[in-house]
Parts: sequence; C-alpha cells; structure tokens
Amino acid sequence: MASIMAALSDFVQNLVAFVLMIILAIVSFFFTVFVVDVGAAIAGHGGNEYVVLSAALLVAAAIIAGGISPLGFLSQTNQIERRDQPTTADD
Repeated sequence: MASIMAALSDFVQNLVAFVLMIILAIVSFFFTVFVVDVGAAIAGHGGNEYVVLSAALLVAAAIIAGGISPLGFLSQTNQIERRDQPTTADD
C-alpha cells in the first residue's frame, strides 16, 4: 500500500510541476510579446504582424535553452552506492 501511495504522490508532484511550467511559459510569452511590441512601437514598427512571431521564437528559444542548460545537469545529485565487502572474524 505504501508503494501505491508513493507512486501516486510522485504522479501528483509531476502533474503540478507540469501545470506550473505551462502557466509560466504562457506568462513569459505574454510578457515577451508586450516587451517586443513596446520595442517595436518605439522603433516605429508598431502594428507589424511579425511582432508576435518574433516573440514566440524568443520564448521558445528561452524555454529550450533553459531545458538543456548545463545547470540542470549540475543540480542533479549523483549518489554512488558503495557496497563494502562484509568483514568476518577471520580477517
């Protein structure tokens, strides 16, 4: 029963992390669209339909770069199992 609860707990944790990542990706997309739109308006390119396309490309590149960064690899704990030989009285 404990293994079922542990598996269910892991599933819920993964589901919450997935939903949170999707929400953060959407928020970052809208923020990037706002920044790119303001920058385009300042540069005199307001009303250009490619503003959303460029924002989408920037956000997608940032999400992909964040997912494959070496910091993600470094944050993993590498545990080495050490199995010592049992000692006996004859040793």
